[in-house]
Amino acid sequence: MAARHGLRVDAVLVQAVIAGALSFAHLHDLAAAAGQNGWKAWAYPVSVDLLLVAAWRRLRNEGPSRLAWCWFLIALFASLGANVATAGFLDLADPPALLRLGIAGWPAVAFLGGTLLAHSSAAEPEPVPPAPVADTPDADPRLPEATVPEPDALQDPALVSDPAPALVSTPASTPAPAVPAVLVDHARKVADEYRARTGAPIDTDTLRSRLGVPPYLANAIAAHLA
Repeated sequence: MAARHGLRVDAVLVQAVIAGALSFAHLHDLAAAAGQNGWKAWAYPVSVDLLLVAAWRRLRNEGPSRLAWCWFLIALFASLGANVATAGFLDLADPPALLRLGIAGWPAVAFLGGTLLAHSSAAEPEPVPPAPVADTPDADPRLPEATVPEPDALQDPALVSDPAPALVSTPASTPAPAVPAVLVDHARKVADEYRARTGAPIDTDTLRSRLGVPPYLANAIAAHLA
């Protein structure tokens, strides 16, 4: 069963239509009272509303700007002023000269505002300059490449000079550390006790662990016991 699409009435849209019709009529009556007869009186409300819509569209699409706000307020003042003027504050049968002057000069003002809104573009942001890059010198292509000798030339004994004899550094002999006589006597007692118990002479590692001395000192004590 096909769904029935009913016409949805938007209260905001209805309110906008009513307000627009009343403002349109007030502008027409004001223009007619100022001496604009026939189609001229109908053209004034169209001009005011179009300028108001153009300024609002500029504000909505391109963001706030002084130009758009200026012409929006001018059109709003013209529309609001017509609504207030027709409420009995002015004698429309004998309008003041200032009102006649404003109505007569409105076409030029509206043309200027519409032209500026239509043909002036928003200010473009200034381009951000690129970050400075340090200059790196490129390799000179004119520099000759290093010449690599052929492997056969390296094997030719006539082209290869006798290599210099390698210098082998011989570590200097370190003098044996001085061992106190008391430590030697104690080590001899430990060695004798170890021989009596095991029947074999004590080795250097065992001597070092029994005495608790570093290896170089254990070697020096073992040399005294030999």
